[in-house]
Amino acid sequence: MKCLKEFRISLGYTIQQFAISMGVSKSLYEKVEMGFRKPSSSFISKLKKTYPQFDINIFFIK
Repeated sequence: MKCLKEFRISLGYTIQQFAISMGVSKSLYEKVEMGFRKPSSSFISKLKKTYPQFDINIFFIK
């Protein structure tokens, strides 16, 4: 997901740092960011809790 990658980069985080900050594995985060896996409700919840400024509605737009 391009918007997720752009958000991570805007904060100056590597994939590893961002995944750790959210409490998810690097592998899971990387798969979601690259679009190989859809984010689970748990992933979205952790993202929203850690980064409330990120608009999670992007995950629900087709």
